[in-house]
Amino acid sequence: MITQRKTIAEIADAWKQDKKAFVKLSTYSAYILILQNHILPYFGDRTEIREYDVQQFAIQKMEAGLCQKSVKDILIVLKMIVRFGAKYGWCDYVEWDVRYPSQQDKKELSVLTVDNHRKVLEYVQSNFTFKNLGIYICLTGGLRIGEVCALQWKDLDVDHGVIHVCKTVERIYIVDGDNRRTQLVIGNPKTLNSTRDVPMTSDLNRMLKPFRRVMNPDYYLLTNEAVPTEPRTYRNYYKRLMRRLGIPPLKFHGLRHSFATRCIESNCDYKTVSVILGHSSINTTLNLYVHPNIEQKKKCIDKMFRSIK
Repeated sequence: MITQRKTIAEIADAWKQDKKAFVKLSTYSAYILILQNHILPYFGDRTEIREYDVQQFAIQKMEAGLCQKSVKDILIVLKMIVRFGAKYGWCDYVEWDVRYPSQQDKKELSVLTVDNHRKVLEYVQSNFTFKNLGIYICLTGGLRIGEVCALQWKDLDVDHGVIHVCKTVERIYIVDGDNRRTQLVIGNPKTLNSTRDVPMTSDLNRMLKPFRRVMNPDYYLLTNEAVPTEPRTYRNYYKRLMRRLGIPPLKFHGLRHSFATRCIESNCDYKTVSVILGHSSINTTLNLYVHPNIEQKKKCIDKMFRSIK
């Protein structure tokens, strides 16, 4: 029942204050940007939202270049706001069924070739620096860039050969009215599953042991100082290193993809790979990495044919 009809902008103001106490600062910041850049300019002055309005909004955003996932993320925030308004009798909430325009096939996942994967690992072993060590860890453990930037020496258990991934570094936007600024924050990893223990390779353990016992446990691995390097700075260092090695351009996240791809190619079971990567669901791993090539397909058919002969 409507007790006092309000605009989406007014409801969003109340929703923000309610949400702030229950989500991470980085998540809250992401919500605010979605509100400022997408929801309020289109829906802010409305007091009701129809399925038709949401459908037109989705089409408009995709025509402007946003991918389907980004539009869905925006609509999730919009739905939370409308539900919040309906709870307090400020607006009506009706489920909407949005259809998305067909998109081109997904681009093939960019990963290092086996030769280039090996080339980077060998380079780091013979040209040891703490920054290079971080790249080695990503290629042998599948860490995200924020996770490796947040690693402290105390997170490296060389006695048991385990890396404790328990935090991440990210630079987020802080929106305060018309003022916008950025802030480097150290917080929990991406999801609950992202807090995990990743086994070290024997080579990595050998590299770390001499340092781990003498370093300040509270210092960060990449800087060996009390403050971490931020992901953008480390990403730029990585790009320069790849150019120096003559390796084709690859996003830093491609190191994580390369690690996962090598695991799948080595016939590691999917559940284990999913846990190492810190995915929230094994479906994420399957959708991203389990795409059999023609040789694997041939082997599958040959195996089937042999079984019936």
